[in-house]
Amino acid sequence: MNIYNQRGLCTWLACFSLSLAAHAADKPKPAFQYQSGDIRVSIPTADEPRVKDFGPASLKLAAKYLEDGALTWVREKSCVNCHTTGPYLAERTAWTKQFGPASEEVHKDFVGSVPKEVKPVKETETRGYKHYPSTFYSVWRSLGLAEWDRNITGNLSEPTERALRDLFERQSANGAFVSHGEVEIPHITTDYELSVQAARAITAAPGWLAGLKDESLKERVTKLKDYLRTGAPKNDYDRVLKLQIAHYLPELVPANERAAALALLSAKQHADGGWCVRDFSALNDWHFEISDTVRKLVTNLPDAAKPESDAYMTSLAIVLLRQSNVPVADPPAARHSIHSSVLVPLASGRVSADGEVVDCAVVVVTDHPDPPDPQTHSTSKIMSRPDAPEVPETRAR
Repeated sequence: MNIYNQRGLCTWLACFSLSLAAHAADKPKPAFQYQSGDIRVSIPTADEPRVKDFGPASLKLAAKYLEDGALTWVREKSCVNCHTTGPYLAERTAWTKQFGPASEEVHKDFVGSVPKEVKPVKETETRGYKHYPSTFYSVWRSLGLAEWDRNITGNLSEPTERALRDLFERQSANGAFVSHGEVEIPHITTDYELSVQAARAITAAPGWLAGLKDESLKERVTKLKDYLRTGAPKNDYDRVLKLQIAHYLPELVPANERAAALALLSAKQHADGGWCVRDFSALNDWHFEISDTVRKLVTNLPDAAKPESDAYMTSLAIVLLRQSNVPVADPPAARHSIHSSVLVPLASGRVSADGEVVDCAVVVVTDHPDPPDPQTHSTSKIMSRPDAPEVPETRAR
């Protein structure tokens, strides 16, 4: 399966993680991955049916999978998170023309979660690690609301403005946004990555940066930029995220750093055309601590000795390349044709990666502001084209 079409199409995988690997061993296994009212989404299995061809039907299934997951989370969990509703609202709004409006119910839930009054937040400490409570909730809430305003109304809303002010009450002294909590693999939330999402939020919110007059907020934005510019990456995952910073805030990443990040990303590509997130960090370097649950989960994987390509990192790598204006037919990127053995759409809307079902849904993101209509987009049109347009508005994570 070549994942590019005539307009420079690339695949983005919105990882709706079950993980928290974490569902402790003493908890009963649920009957469904997502279940609420009439919504029933099956548990991922290695033998679930695959689709014959990647085309419009796969895109519609993927969109429905994302919708069902987000609605279930809102109705049953009632919190903004970094692996379901956060990515849903951050990405889905850009696809209104292709798949219809994003969920008003999810948006209403986000708006309702914004504090009515923005107050100072007290920093806390966990085992010597300083952080502000609910930081990643605030980051993803702000990003989702900002993208809604950008893609749906075109105007900055009062709840989004309030959410952004609340966000900066949770900024650490070094300018970063940090979280205390489990690092989920393959979905990763490092401090640098979370700060990148904060940068996305302030650049997505219509007119927010340009119209900023509050001197305190201006200082905090400067601190965030300084951290993103000079903060020491914890691992190679953080290093390649420099490419996203170069996309959203290009003045922060000099040409030599961008080139180094591109070279690093290219060097990590597997022979089958994919990437694996586990290649980008030693297990203990993802966060300030790794629980025994996650450590055992990762070290006991069948491919632990030689990690295989995974859908999450493969798709993120492609997004980074396209955001960096790497042409689809670029010779060093010739291996970027992702073979069907790496990303295989399933009948459920999820994806199989090298035979292993990944809790993800395929959503296509193009570097063209007018993505292809899933009604007319066919497998026969999925091909590379040297003159694919370079439009710097792809905002996928």
